Amino acid sequence: MNGKASPPTLRDVPAILTPDHAVDLKAASTPNFYQELDSDYGGFKGHVLISEHAFSADWGVWEVHPAGDEFIYLLEGAADFVCYAEGRETVTRLDTPGQFVVVPRDAWHTARTTVPTRALFVTPGAGTRHSDDPRA
Repeated sequence: MNGKASPPTLRDVPAILTPDHAVDLKAASTPNFYQELDSDYGGFKGHVLISEHAFSADWGVWEVHPAGDEFIYLLEGAADFVCYAEGRETVTRLDTPGQFVVVPRDAWHTARTTVPTRALFVTPGAGTRHSDDPRA
């Protein structure tokens, strides 16, 4: 070994931007990661999660972020990001690395794909909720 440590990846160690713009790191290895964010960071108020997720199937769940817009940047693969707000559904197809979508505050959203996909997420997480289908 050369004595040099490998830097972390956002997939394994997401970054948390605190209200004073410091960056904290928290390993994403526990099944209760998101609940821990709420408890460790006072409900995540004023914090932003910067993370990478890999997926190769539809999410199967919808989410909404009332604290602000979410920024999603495609790293590889392809996915349809589906938003539902004010009774209307919109679909944004990301299929070229470097493309991005901004999910508006309070818009329910999910992703649909059938291919291996990786994306970078910048998420204002305070108050995030999940639903099997908010359109029902």
